Amino acid sequence: MANLKIKIYDMEFSNPIMTAAGPGAKDGDLCVEAVKGGAGGICTKTISVLPADVPRPCMGITNSGFLNTELWSELPKEQWIKEEYQKAKSAGVPVIVSMGYTAEDIEKVAPLVKPYADAVELSTHYVGTDVAPIVNALKAAKAALDVPVFMKMSPHTDIQTIAKAVEEAGADGLVMINSFGPCMAIDVDSGYPIMGSKTGYGWLSGAPIRPLAIRCIYEASQVVNIPIIGVGGVTCGRDVAEMMMAGASAVQVCTEAILRGPGVYGKIAAELNEFLDSHGYSDVNEIKGLAHKTVKEREFRTHAVVPEVDQDKCIKCKKCKASCVYEAIEVGETLEIDKDKCFGCGLCVTRCPKKALELSYKALELSCK
Repeated sequence: MANLKIKIYDMEFSNPIMTAAGPGAKDGDLCVEAVKGGAGGICTKTISVLPADVPRPCMGITNSGFLNTELWSELPKEQWIKEEYQKAKSAGVPVIVSMGYTAEDIEKVAPLVKPYADAVELSTHYVGTDVAPIVNALKAAKAALDVPVFMKMSPHTDIQTIAKAVEEAGADGLVMINSFGPCMAIDVDSGYPIMGSKTGYGWLSGAPIRPLAIRCIYEASQVVNIPIIGVGGVTCGRDVAEMMMAGASAVQVCTEAILRGPGVYGKIAAELNEFLDSHGYSDVNEIKGLAHKTVKEREFRTHAVVPEVDQDKCIKCKKCKASCVYEAIEVGETLEIDKDKCFGCGLCVTRCPKKALELSYKALELSCK
């Protein structure tokens, strides 16, 4: 069994998987259930000066991902201070308290959460290019607290500039990314938007935003020296590995916990352990930032690299043939690839359900390890 323990500042986690600041940590009882379900740490649902007036319906699954109009906690801050944080603390794991949104809000809320927080996460949902609103919120928290302060980042296009500015302003860590939006989905049977907001808009989360989160983590970790907690589309152990290879020290899970319940944290941890064991890693910390090394080693190519076929693994499903626009694949008694027609696009490799196809050059082997 590989070691899954990680340490971020003075916080020790039994595994790198924790709740995210959302419905999966909506109160103290659910935080406790998350830990019973295998979470290595807790990040509580965001609180602000007033409870949120959430438009409903506020969550919905689509064939393109999970939409929500979730805001911050619908529970008053007084209830969190009196009851919920104490319950969360009783679970015996590190507790990161999430709060938002403006500097003025945080000046009022931060002193109240101080007795319960091993660290805090600040959420602003700011997506502009002027870093002042983020920095001002950060400074308000740092002035009131003596624990690590993590800034939750939206998926900015120039994430490196924002991340570096936040680090220079005193952030102890980053959490990335927030859900993406605004987005919209319409129930075609009724013609109504599926979200209950005034505009009908919502925010996209779940697996579809993971590539965006990976890019943000990868880029930010190149320019900052503070820990990054990855969030956005973690569904399984391999997703955790991917975020950590991009540069994350730990991850948070939100949408998948909503859909599958609090037992999902332990299932993801078990899958991560299986992944590490099967790839020869003895410690989860070994994979942190691995992609930065392999990208440098990878040879850039504009000519075709033809996939190799493991005929014993091939089940003749023909998914590769169906999606080969270059008509390079034939499936009969065996799977054959016409080397003259193959463009080397790599799609068939990613579609194969049994990993019977492989791009063999060293750089891809390393990056997919």
